[in-house]
Amino acid sequence: MDLDDWRKEIDLLDQKLLELLNRRAGCAIEIGRIKRVIGQPIFVPEREMSILNRILELNNGPMDDEAARRIFQQIIDESRRLAQENQEK
Repeated sequence: MDLDDWRKEIDLLDQKLLELLNRRAGCAIEIGRIKRVIGQPIFVPEREMSILNRILELNNGPMDDEAARRIFQQIIDESRRLAQENQEK
């Protein structure tokens, strides 16, 4: 593959990632709604830690664990923000 082929591959992957991240965000919003109904807090540190630990166990590279952790921490933070935002509506 040449440079243009690799760029096209990245463009396709970016599209798929965005679709998956938006699906994940929708799940987080629904979880936030359920938590509001049953009186549970949005932020559960133990759950977030277990998500990050699971991601690190699944990571086979070439991205190193610290990069994977940073990316997923940001995803978790944004998911929590969306859940809290939608809880207030």
